[in-house]
Amino acid sequence: MTDQPKIALITGASRGLGFHLAEALAPDYHIVAVAKTTGALEELDDRIKAKGGDATLAPMDITNPDAMAHLCRGIYDRWGYLDFWAHTAIYAQLLSPADHLDPKDLDRTIGTNITATGKLIPMVGPLLNMGPRRADVMFFDDPHAGEKFYGGYGASKAAQIAMAQSWQVETQNSDKAPRVHIVQPNPMPTGTRARFHPGEGKEALTHPRDEAPRLLKELGLI
Repeated sequence: MTDQPKIALITGASRGLGFHLAEALAPDYHIVAVAKTTGALEELDDRIKAKGGDATLAPMDITNPDAMAHLCRGIYDRWGYLDFWAHTAIYAQLLSPADHLDPKDLDRTIGTNITATGKLIPMVGPLLNMGPRRADVMFFDDPHAGEKFYGGYGASKAAQIAMAQSWQVETQNSDKAPRVHIVQPNPMPTGTRARFHPGEGKEALTHPRDEAPRLLKELGLI
C-alpha cells in the first residue's frame, strides 16, 4: 500500500507560508490547495506543475462549513485519505485597544481563527486516520495573547493553538492517529505581519519560500 500517492491538504494556500509549503511539498505530494483567491491558486498550480507535480485547486472559504464538508467528501471519494494537513489560513485583525475592538472585525477573527478550526479538525481528522502511512498535521503559533493592542488576534490565536494542543496530546500515543505538530515560524514578510508592523524593513525577516522548506525538513516531511 505504500506506493499509494501522498496527498497534502493546505488550507490558506494562496499566499505566504501556505503557498510556499504547497510548492515545497510538490512533486512528492499531490496538493489540495484551498484559498478564496482563484488567481493566486492558479499561480500556485503553475509553480507546482513546473516542478513536475500536480494539484487540485479548491477556491473556497474555510469559514463555509458546507463547502469544506463537500471538499472533504471529495477527497474521500477520490483518494480515501490524507497524508498531511497544514492549516495556515488566518485572519489578522487590525491592532486596537481592547475597548475599541470593532465588532464585525472581531466576528471575522473568531470565525476564521477559532470556529473554522474547530469545525475543520473533525472533518479532516478522519481522512488523516485512513491512509497507508501515519499522517502529519501542522499548526502555526503566533503568540501575542495578553499583549497590548492584540486583544482580538492574540486571543483568537491562543484559542486556536489550545485546540491543536489538545488534539496533539490526544493522538501522541497512537500509531494510527496523525502526528500533530505546532511550530512557530521565524518572522516573515507576510500580509499578516505587515498589518501589525507597517513600514517594517524586510531585511531581517525570513522569506516564506525559505521558511517553508526549513519547517518541513525539521519535521522530516521532505
